[in-house]
Amino acid sequence: MSAEDFKTFLEFLRKIADASYGSAGPGTLTHLTMELFKQQANASMTHVPYRGIAPAITDLVAGRTHAMFPGLAAALPQIRAGRIRALAVTGVARSPQIKDVPTLEELGFKGFDAMQWYGCVGPAGLPAEIVKQLNDTLGAVLKAPELKDKLAVEAVEPMPMTPQQFAQFIRRDIARWAAIAKERGIRLDS
Repeated sequence: MSAEDFKTFLEFLRKIADASYGSAGPGTLTHLTMELFKQQANASMTHVPYRGIAPAITDLVAGRTHAMFPGLAAALPQIRAGRIRALAVTGVARSPQIKDVPTLEELGFKGFDAMQWYGCVGPAGLPAEIVKQLNDTLGAVLKAPELKDKLAVEAVEPMPMTPQQFAQFIRRDIARWAAIAKERGIRLDS
């Protein structure tokens, strides 16, 4: 994968009138990430929402859609099998799983950080000492080499945080994606 390959992809998107992209469904990270990309790339593509990531990837492999931003864990088997081609990753650093694939930041998309993440939360008002104990235990588990190895197979990178850091992280992420959804007119009406 090279910057030239990515440039060719952008030129393709700008020339083809009926380019489409799949997502795991309306309002999902796979949908919002592509909308952010379209905005920054000044590209026009039709959104094809699916009921989950598996059928979206199936149609990408079959050529029924042209692109998507799946989570790396879902895409990695298809990438390794040569069924889909990774053009860029959305994190702030290259993925250890596909080190030769550049980040969008490297390709000129400044501040493009769209990563799937998981976290642990509890009910509001949980006593501070219980929060601390749970966070300390989870932090220790996430640092264990055997778990890091198992998570790496699934393309998951641990990001231990304090409860305060995690709360701030969630607020920033919600605000960022809510702004994209509002700007792009994305609604989750039933």
